[in-house]
Amino acid sequence: MEENIQPTEENNNASGNDVAMVNDLYKTWFLDYASYVILERAVPAVEDGLKPVQRRIQHSMKEMDDGRFNKVANVIGQTMQYHPHGDASISEAIVGLGQKDLMIETQGNWGDVRTGDDAAAARYIEARLSKFALEIAFNAKTTQWQLSYDGRKREPVALPMKFPLLLAQGVEGIAVGLATKVLPHNFCELIQASIQYLKGRKFEIYPDFLTGGMIDVSNYNDGKRGGKVRVRARIVEFDKKTLLIKDVPFGVTTTSLMDSIVKANDSGKIKIKKIIDNTAKDVEIEVQLAPGISPDVTIDALYAFTDCEISISPNACVIVGDKPMFIGVSELLKISTDETMTLLGRELEIKLQELEESWMASSLEKIFIEKKIYRDIEDAESWEEVLSVIEKGLEPYIKKFKRAITRDDIVALTEIKIKRISKYDKKKADELIQGIEADIEQTEHDIVHLRDFAINYFENLLKKFGKGRERRTEIRTFDTIQVTAVAQANVKLYVNWSEGFIGTSLKKDEFAFDCSDLDNVIIFRKDGKMMVTKVAEKTFVGKDIIHIEIFKKNDERTTYNMAYVDGASGVAYVKRFQAGGVTRDKEYDLTKGDPKSKVLYFSSNANGEAEKVNVVLKPTANARIKVFDYDFTELEIKGRSSAGNQLTKYPVHKITFKEKGESTLSGIKIWFDAEVGRLNTDSKGQYLGSFSGEDRILAIYKDGNYEITNYELTNRYESKDVVSVEKFNPECIVSCLYFDADQKNYNMKRFKIETTTLGSKFLFIKEGEGNKLLLATTHPHPKVRLKVGKKKSDAVEYVSDLKLTCEIKGWRTVGTKVASDVLSAEWAMDVPQALPKTGELF
Repeated sequence: MEENIQPTEENNNASGNDVAMVNDLYKTWFLDYASYVILERAVPAVEDGLKPVQRRIQHSMKEMDDGRFNKVANVIGQTMQYHPHGDASISEAIVGLGQKDLMIETQGNWGDVRTGDDAAAARYIEARLSKFALEIAFNAKTTQWQLSYDGRKREPVALPMKFPLLLAQGVEGIAVGLATKVLPHNFCELIQASIQYLKGRKFEIYPDFLTGGMIDVSNYNDGKRGGKVRVRARIVEFDKKTLLIKDVPFGVTTTSLMDSIVKANDSGKIKIKKIIDNTAKDVEIEVQLAPGISPDVTIDALYAFTDCEISISPNACVIVGDKPMFIGVSELLKISTDETMTLLGRELEIKLQELEESWMASSLEKIFIEKKIYRDIEDAESWEEVLSVIEKGLEPYIKKFKRAITRDDIVALTEIKIKRISKYDKKKADELIQGIEADIEQTEHDIVHLRDFAINYFENLLKKFGKGRERRTEIRTFDTIQVTAVAQANVKLYVNWSEGFIGTSLKKDEFAFDCSDLDNVIIFRKDGKMMVTKVAEKTFVGKDIIHIEIFKKNDERTTYNMAYVDGASGVAYVKRFQAGGVTRDKEYDLTKGDPKSKVLYFSSNANGEAEKVNVVLKPTANARIKVFDYDFTELEIKGRSSAGNQLTKYPVHKITFKEKGESTLSGIKIWFDAEVGRLNTDSKGQYLGSFSGEDRILAIYKDGNYEITNYELTNRYESKDVVSVEKFNPECIVSCLYFDADQKNYNMKRFKIETTTLGSKFLFIKEGEGNKLLLATTHPHPKVRLKVGKKKSDAVEYVSDLKLTCEIKGWRTVGTKVASDVLSAEWAMDVPQALPKTGELF
């Protein structure tokens, strides 16, 4: 018979207690697990910059170190005594350390971070600690130890790291609830920054990658959360039909890069004919262009649509005092440098103690032998009597010692062998003690001047290990590539203004404009709402559309001028704003928020123009002036969420456009930004002039070529390759000075540009290996200051007017010989002509 158990208050309480207990256990277990993963697996310690597995690998390799290479399989086995998480994690970590080429010297096939090739099996590859690692990371006397996970071994709590290793190697880890990502920095620059910090000077450090490439660090934010760097592969134009990718961005392999290019081509974002991987010692990916495709536009498209450019968001998180902390890289370097100085101080104190003990032992031995105290112990009948006799013999000399004589000191004297006593050399003993005293004096000096000692330490590191570790990633400012500038306009967009539909399939409705299927469009409605959405076949964006255009991401120039009436108060407001950052398909209210608000006037201005409008109030308005003008220049550009300024409290009948804010009839004003090597209309860099119609650009290159191009903003002029970029004047005369390697002469020439082919380069100096352009200009009155002579002491310096001394000839001519020994040359347009007494050289 089943027992019928009725629920009681006691049972209910017990059940509730069990649930509470289980909940508490889950909370505790989760926190314990999260703490374990953060502290013991994923996040590096600030003291040595290593994760536990990396530290255990380094410690194991130090235990095995005999100067020879060890099989990585053996290293893994040794490390498993300290790391309880299996061989797979150890193998992955040791390969990562080896590929960084800093702490581990490798032998065998360790893979390639550029191509993504894996390392060979652990039984086939070998490793040993690098000389650099042995120099900076190990000192048993300054290491704090702890028991390993099973209590059988001792392992370091942290290695005594005397170098900012975390910043040099970089690190990435994902824990429970947080992640860390510290980008690698340049070896030499880190040491130089540490020296600057120790000298009390400012410093800046930026990422540097073994894969090379280029990096824009303008938003690096010191490596903290919220920062971002843009990394690009280096792409060069081999010819008008071929591009060469010369390296890969950090974290990208040649395989993944080629896959992204193929994917972009298949989706119609770029047009290429063929892609070939020629990577061997150096990265080289050949991209063959489709007929009629611009190399400059394709380079932009590769950066915009493929992994040729990537963004990386750093997130520097380290363990400080058993807690994760988010710290900038500058602060990390300061902490590391301070820790290095502390360790150096401890090493010096230990060294001083050892030297003093050595001096004590040598001094005791000198007195013990020279004063023949050893003879006094011959008659001693017991061990204690022996020690007592020696102690009594040393009493007259106690004041000479730096500390009290201990029993251990006396025992050490009894252990001196007769052979050593018989061959004792007083001169050598004195020299030894003097050497120890000199070392003690130097060590004491170093302790007092510890900062100078640390600076010298870093300088020696740089001298000893810095060769071959120069910066590989070029720091540059990148231009912002607009997708619409490099993507073809392959679709037509239609709009139904009243019903609120837009799309490429609404061919019965009104045509709006041509665009790309990759574009986003921005829509403004009568009710004061704004939305950004992607071009599609058909999309409902809300009724009563008043304006639609292509949305340009990160556009800081397009400004919208708007007047609206607030539905709640009836007051009319005016505002100027930019779209700013938006979430696609999200509505943004541009009014004060009342659903009855409506737009009275709206205009879009590509360059921030502020027009004048005419305002007409309703006839029933109580205002004395019912018609007046309003100039939008009176308004500041604010955020889109701002309410704006009050236009009038009276009801408005209509607002109409009256006058443009500025004229565009003079053409497009173009600047050349040498920092990024691009033309722009944003007033960045050198102003070239106003361009229209058949106007052209003249680019003169350092290799002795010139090129005439159109003024498309997609054109590229690498700043490191060009002498000048300017508006082309068909009547201009080019003046130049170049070195003729064949004749070992310096030649000057002046010529008028006669070619008209766009996009082709023409060599205007003598063709041949070693020929080099020194100076070039289109200045109407060129003057050059030359210093001529075999030696500086014998040099003659003068200024010559080329307009008077050099005849204008064709661009193919060799030119006129100037001299064989030109020590220096520079333009001197503002200096009167001053020829040497010996006469003209031109």
